[in-house]
Amino acid sequence: MIDFHTADLCDEHESLVDVAEPMFTSYGGRRSFGGPIVTLKVFEDNSYVAQTATASGKGRVLVVDAGGSLRCSIVGDNVAQTACDSGWAGLLIFGAVRDSRAIAGIHIGLQALGTVPRRSIKSNVGQRDLPVRFAGITFTPGNYVYCDEDGVLVAPRDLLA
Repeated sequence: MIDFHTADLCDEHESLVDVAEPMFTSYGGRRSFGGPIVTLKVFEDNSYVAQTATASGKGRVLVVDAGGSLRCSIVGDNVAQTACDSGWAGLLIFGAVRDSRAIAGIHIGLQALGTVPRRSIKSNVGQRDLPVRFAGITFTPGNYVYCDEDGVLVAPRDLLA
C-alpha cells in the first residue's frame, strides 16, 4: 500500500468519507494502514479473531466490533504476528489488546481502544461479514478503511487507486 495521510484523504474526498470519532490508539509497528474491510462481531471472546488472522489477508483490514469492552483483550502479540504473517494490512479493534510492547515491534497496523492484560475467553462465539457500527460510523465489508495517527476514515471505494 502506498503511503497516505488521513487528513489529506479527508480533504480530497470530503463528501465520500465518514470520519470515526477519535478514540483509538495505535499499537502496531505500522502507523498508517488501510484496505478493504472484513468485519467480525465478538464480545470478550477472541476465537473468531484468532481463526480469521490465519486466513490470507490479501492486504485487507480486520475490523473487530468487540463491544467496546476493556475487561479483556481481543488481540495479543501471537494473533497480531499471525495476522502480519498472513498478509493482513492491519486490525482495528473496538476493544482492548495486550502485549502492546511486543505488538509495537510487529510490522502490522493495529489500533484499539486501550490495553488490558487479561486474555479473552475462547467459546467460538461471534459473527463475520456483517456491517458493524461504532465510533459514530458504520464499517461495511468490502468498503475501505484508512487509519493513521490522525484518525480513521471509511470510504465506499479505494481512495488510493
